[in-house]
Amino acid sequence: MIPWALTRRSVRSASFPRRILSHRRTIMTANIEDARSKVADLVKFDILTPTQAEDNAKQIRDMGRCFISDTITVPSKEMYEYAVQASLGDDVYHEPSTIALEAHMAQLTGKEAALFMPSGTMSNQIALRTHLKQPPYSVVCDHRAHINKYEAGGAAFHSGAHLITAIPSNGRIHRFCRTGGIADRYIHLAGHHLTLEDVQDFVVTGTDLHFAPTEIIELENTLNGTIIPQDEVIRISDYAHSQGIKMHLDGARIWHVAAETGTPLSGLCAPFDSVSLCFSKGLGAPIGSCLVGRKEFITKARWFRKLFGGGMRQTGILAASAAYALTYNFPKLPHVHTLAQRLEQGLRDLGAEITSAAETCMVCIPLPPSLTSPLNLALLLLGCVPQVFYDPSPLGLDYAEIAERGSQLPEHLTLGGSRLVVHIQTTEQAVDDFLALIRTLAEEKRKAGFVRPESKPQTNGRPKDIYVRPQKKQTMA
Repeated sequence: MIPWALTRRSVRSASFPRRILSHRRTIMTANIEDARSKVADLVKFDILTPTQAEDNAKQIRDMGRCFISDTITVPSKEMYEYAVQASLGDDVYHEPSTIALEAHMAQLTGKEAALFMPSGTMSNQIALRTHLKQPPYSVVCDHRAHINKYEAGGAAFHSGAHLITAIPSNGRIHRFCRTGGIADRYIHLAGHHLTLEDVQDFVVTGTDLHFAPTEIIELENTLNGTIIPQDEVIRISDYAHSQGIKMHLDGARIWHVAAETGTPLSGLCAPFDSVSLCFSKGLGAPIGSCLVGRKEFITKARWFRKLFGGGMRQTGILAASAAYALTYNFPKLPHVHTLAQRLEQGLRDLGAEITSAAETCMVCIPLPPSLTSPLNLALLLLGCVPQVFYDPSPLGLDYAEIAERGSQLPEHLTLGGSRLVVHIQTTEQAVDDFLALIRTLAEEKRKAGFVRPESKPQTNGRPKDIYVRPQKKQTMA
């Protein structure tokens, strides 16, 4: 038999390591919990400031006085309240609210299918990539088109496509100075819309190996707030399809065309093989665009959306925001157009020249840049005297002066250039204040000695308006 004392000693020696290990585990657990807590402290971040509510209210007020773009609108409280009620599914696994929005957009535009996108740029780029098979090929578009100027060269990078930019022949010719060449071409770039004849001048067909054949003609409606006549769109589309060329529409602001003309979206989109429609521009949703087209086209586009990194997860809240914008913000667009027309008429009454009338939400006035701008410096090198300049506004004002004075108002006005954009949150008071500012500045210029001599016709029939800046006395160094 084993002595009792020996047995007890063995039990004690056997349980001792277990107690040590248990103690060590307790210490390790405490250390891990402490480490986790420290990591959590590093990760956490409160994005809300103590004055967030006041800041948001100020931003909403500022948006009502901002003429930069219609993309700067902010979601309303009602839009938020509607959006949070949407389904919470994963769009990769066919989120219900997003599917419902896509089905509605397909029906609305008369297309077979639709695909929700994070942005209009992605909609356009995926549309081009889906249509195009294997280079070489070219895409004909307006020289002012978004895909040419504001999408970071995406057509070349993503699709290997050469953009051929066409200049509308129905534009008005303006000149900033009496030199020819560069200045004339710079101003001639203003135009209303591409015509079939404009497009035909740039479309590449045939088998000449020196040129990339045209596979897509891209139009933008609206462009700078102007509406392309639908009969011209149909002419271009008929020609394109007769040549086996696809038609894509950047319809980011097509909502304005439908609201202004009363034409159903299905009719506006019918001539095109694919259309991109934005929920942010014009409609005021925080994010989102939709690409529509034939079912097989959208199926392939879905692959490219994944490839481009555009697949999203819980998109129901975004789809619901778009649905709210369609229901409650689209009906506001006619008022936006009326306000833009009021802005245009007020500028005309002050003597300003309008290069792009308020057909929808934009008014463009050809404000000359400041004297130290790259354009004026280039014109100086061409022989233009800086004290004498052509001012097509024609109020003797440059953009820098207007922007600076607008920012100094008690309730400041924000500009983004000579393109003035009215949106669903623009206030009537903002329009009145802008017109009052222009009136004040023009009067100050007149009193300061900026002289506008009697206009004399140019050879092209346009008057030549010359303003003379007061000469400063030269001082010896």
